[in-house]
Amino acid sequence: MLRASLVDYVNAWPLTWGLLRGAVEGVEALTDIPSACADRLARGEVEAGLVPSVEAARIPGIRIVRGVGIASRERVRSVILVSRQPVEAAKTVALDVASRSSAAMARILFRDLLGTHPEFHAAAPDLGEMLSHYDAALLIGDPALKANLSGLHVLDLAEGWRRLTGLPFVFAVWAVRPSVPPEPFLWSREYARTHRPEIVDAAAIRTGVSREILAEYFDGNLHHDLETEDEKGLAEFYRRAHEHGLITSPDLPPFAGVPLVPRREG
Repeated sequence: MLRASLVDYVNAWPLTWGLLRGAVEGVEALTDIPSACADRLARGEVEAGLVPSVEAARIPGIRIVRGVGIASRERVRSVILVSRQPVEAAKTVALDVASRSSAAMARILFRDLLGTHPEFHAAAPDLGEMLSHYDAALLIGDPALKANLSGLHVLDLAEGWRRLTGLPFVFAVWAVRPSVPPEPFLWSREYARTHRPEIVDAAAIRTGVSREILAEYFDGNLHHDLETEDEKGLAEFYRRAHEHGLITSPDLPPFAGVPLVPRREG
């Protein structure tokens, strides 16, 4: 039985729905926050994990399943820096403890895009509590989707990354041990494609966000088929993360041997 650690956020469901529903045989699915997915894989408790992309560069001996992940080309909605003043004025920043890739990208964006060097502090994803102690807050996943942002300044991290690099950002990838085949993760994605209305309904119940916004979120803000531009964005992220001392090597981990999936239009 293959053990896989899955992100328990709605943004992952277009990849994980088949596994969560038991539609892919031979896989035991464990649900976690993103940082815990990476920790389980690093400790050897699972053979596969949907991990923050930065963690794929930190865990020795893993491969990335090519062509699938959680990515955004321009605006992601669910990975945001929030503050009561302009974000670039922040001197202290609370980072959602669930985050690894977004926390790394926040550090990069403050320095390379905004030209500032605030202090960073880990915090639980409670926006009111975060902003009562710090100037700005990083929220990811469901807490970001559900947050009341009225009257606040918001920097969408995918928008910031696009402004900085002109590339998409890959937030999460399937990381697997070399002996693990990629097919179960591709099958799970295909299952999700045929159950999209079910996913949108479940996400509306989970988050309280309207079906209309969620449909746009899944089909416009996010994409889960990764292609050449996404891999360029991932390589640029690793280059900058290494430059900032966040990972030890700028090199992409090896890919599991499946071809890239071409972009689906329409």
